[in-house]
Amino acid sequence: MSEPLSAARFLAALKAEDLKVVEIDGWQTHNRNSKGPWGPVHGVMVHHTGTSGSKDTVKVCHDGRPDLPGPLCHGVITKDGTVHLVGYGRANHAGLGDGDVLRAVIAEKRLPPDNEADTDGNRAFYGFECENLGDGHDPWPEAQMTALEKAAAAVCRAHHWTERSVIGHLEWQPGKIDPRGFTMHSLRNRIAARLK
Repeated sequence: MSEPLSAARFLAALKAEDLKVVEIDGWQTHNRNSKGPWGPVHGVMVHHTGTSGSKDTVKVCHDGRPDLPGPLCHGVITKDGTVHLVGYGRANHAGLGDGDVLRAVIAEKRLPPDNEADTDGNRAFYGFECENLGDGHDPWPEAQMTALEKAAAAVCRAHHWTERSVIGHLEWQPGKIDPRGFTMHSLRNRIAARLK
């Protein structure tokens, strides 16, 4: 069980991994905490946005959509490898997912199939949205993949977690497909190597 990092410690952890970070005005207090608690936190969740164009992608992740208020994550990783901080605290990114998956993340064990949506993930996970159409054809540039690896590793390092604390949305909530275009197994291997 971990209390969320302060916004300052989160930023410092990302910068310590040599990431290029852009801070959107007010990100430290932009959250959905009025809708419920954030924390304890147990892991990092990875998403693709289903959008293209860095400026529009960052805007929608900050502002949200008509059906889902922002922030939609904590950090947006654009194709050039920049991490744009858009919110901090409870964010609308994980939704309801499988409690068995959360228990496996906490224990840092192999994930079971996600076949239920009975547990609030917005309180339990840091969220990184990655600019990608999610159609299986839109490329994932190496700069973006390296930034995702570093960002997830930064949070894991700060909390003394292993790579098993990093999951994809598709491993959490039945019916989700993100991130699409690489495997979470391959990403976790990259994170594990970085954490050594």
